[in-house]
Amino acid sequence: MPENQLVATIIHARWVLTMDPQQPYLERQSVAIDKGRIVAIAPQGSLSIQAAETIELPEHVLMPGLINAHGHAAMTLFRGLADDLPLMDWLQNHIWPAEGRWVDEAFTQEGALLAMAEMIRSGTTCFSDMYFYPNVVAKAAANAHMRCQLSFPILDFPTNWAQNADEYLRKGLQLHDDYRNHPLINVAFGPHAPYTVSDAPLKKVAAYSVETNMAVQIHLHETAFEVEEALKAGGQRPIARLNELGLLNPQLQAVHMTQLTDDEITLLAATGTHVIHCPESNLKLASGFCPVAKLVEAGVNVALGTDGAASNNDLDMFGEMRTAALLAKGVAGNPSAIPAATALQMATINGARALGIDDLTGSLETGKAADMIAVHMDDVTCQPHYHLESQLVYATPASQVTDSWIGGRQVMKNRQLTTIDLADILSKAKLWKAQIQMADEHPDE
Repeated sequence: MPENQLVATIIHARWVLTMDPQQPYLERQSVAIDKGRIVAIAPQGSLSIQAAETIELPEHVLMPGLINAHGHAAMTLFRGLADDLPLMDWLQNHIWPAEGRWVDEAFTQEGALLAMAEMIRSGTTCFSDMYFYPNVVAKAAANAHMRCQLSFPILDFPTNWAQNADEYLRKGLQLHDDYRNHPLINVAFGPHAPYTVSDAPLKKVAAYSVETNMAVQIHLHETAFEVEEALKAGGQRPIARLNELGLLNPQLQAVHMTQLTDDEITLLAATGTHVIHCPESNLKLASGFCPVAKLVEAGVNVALGTDGAASNNDLDMFGEMRTAALLAKGVAGNPSAIPAATALQMATINGARALGIDDLTGSLETGKAADMIAVHMDDVTCQPHYHLESQLVYATPASQVTDSWIGGRQVMKNRQLTTIDLADILSKAKLWKAQIQMADEHPDE
């Protein structure tokens, strides 16, 4: 960089976690940010440039913001509404009826803002959302200055947002056009699952995805029941059906994937399909175990998601990393499966790769967007630390995240949100709770 150049911000950090496999973290570094991008990473004292703002983080690690690659943001307002139930009972008898009664634009906006507040405070800088009224979430995310992928829902049956598959597609494609050039928001197809979307709309999704270069996110092989029912109905496992329809490719983000044969893992690797692993939601719903170690060994890109707060019940990606690493060891019967460094990759650069934005975010590199979080490491929960990556995955709670930047803008400063009115959104969440609880307790009133 030219000497004496003026940049927006320089951050001096005790450690910088870059996600470079050859040198994942650097000590006592300065990161320069200008126009939303990282313009330099260099040893402290070596940059001969000036900054409008200088930030000292003497006991922090500066690292890429975490990427929550699958969730349903507005469902924070259903957190704890229907717990300790299997997936289909949970969906058909509790969640879908509640959505039919309550989900509208106001519910979606206020639930999504509650989710974004939780995610920013726990280290997430980018999230993927699959839910109704994605146009409302887009506006809320833009106002909160949060990066996201909006996977607009597609179903065969009517909901509060659309009446049939064609209307879902029409509204979603319009949303894509509206946000085509937005710096923070990408729009993707979100067919709910093979058991809720028939062949005709899935064929359209496959064709439109190629035509528009839009990603596709779908719940797939989430439970043994899903696979068994598909075999009874059509004689095919859902992955085989999607492959015939032309959907298995690098644009596809397959969520859950707890039921996989070795041949299916080989197929996923050969087609470049991404897998989004949601370990805590799968555990809570007893959906099964994604064979993460086998997928990684086969060369499949595996990212992490929390799923919605109604089935997790939090949006804490630090917790998700830890669970993913520990669960993989138990499933593989191998304590070396999914080491800490791999779990960190799943929550950062792998998530960016799955969402198709790894040229923009997911690691700290010159030229990339300044999507970063600062984690305070001088705390009783973080001492002593011999190996930084292990400490972050296995011992560091999300409460140690103190600061967050998205596209160079500081959205949390010393644990205080700067783009979301937390008091207002907490007040609205309590009003929703009172309203929903009263209706449940007095259904005939």
